[in-house]
Amino acid sequence: MPAPIRLRLFENYRFVLYAPFYAAHAIGAYADEGLEVELLPSPGPGRAEAALAAGEVDVLWMGPIRLMKHHDDNPDSPLVAFAEVVCRDPFSLVGSRPNPDFRLAELAGLRFASTAEVPTPWLCLEQDLRDAGIDPARLDRIIGRSMADNVAALADKSLDVAQLFEPFVEEAVGGGGHVWYRASARGRTSYTVFVTDRRRRAPPRPGPARATATTRPQAPHPHRRRSHARRRTARTARSGNSRTGAGNRVRALGASRLKKALYRKGRKGCAKDAKA
Repeated sequence: MPAPIRLRLFENYRFVLYAPFYAAHAIGAYADEGLEVELLPSPGPGRAEAALAAGEVDVLWMGPIRLMKHHDDNPDSPLVAFAEVVCRDPFSLVGSRPNPDFRLAELAGLRFASTAEVPTPWLCLEQDLRDAGIDPARLDRIIGRSMADNVAALADKSLDVAQLFEPFVEEAVGGGGHVWYRASARGRTSYTVFVTDRRRRAPPRPGPARATATTRPQAPHPHRRRSHARRRTARTARSGNSRTGAGNRVRALGASRLKKALYRKGRKGCAKDAKA
């Protein structure tokens, strides 16, 4: 049995959306695939990317915005995203009072705390504000506090609204808070991706090519097949094609028999395609 492939993975933050990867450890799914995955704590934004480029780790997960920023700062960066992990924004804005008609423009007049643990939540919300015609610089934004601290501040009313994800959203709501805005409503967002060094990517595995929708022509629908067959037969009948004898056959068949013959032909064709 070949030795397992060892992968060192930087875990930037531990929370519920990454549960499938923790479950894979618990049930031995990585080992079943010949992998030995070691979860390591990330040194933080910027330093994690540098460690990956230096070969100190094999893979990390992070927001693609961080990867783009790394490429802006390092034009020759070898880092590349190769798989999407989270495809919607999991953060919410939770307020200290009910506000069912909340609009992002209201943040400019409120005591607001953004997430400090990771950069992607604020970067995404910052763009939402710009898209809504709001200058993010106008916000009285509190930075540098943990989400746990912000949940406590919502409870004692020293904060109006905080940017949180689970389980902090439920903790805040349990303490009297109210969800004002769910960033997932934005729609599909490539929020977290796996990143590696393109110089360490494995070459494609040799093996037979598999037919796909783009490589194998699809059989026409039976109704469409019959329609095409009718048109071809009718054209042949009008032209009296003696080479194939189709014209003579059409003249001998009544309309109903022709339909039945075409239907049987269509079914036989579909059966052949299915066997192929």
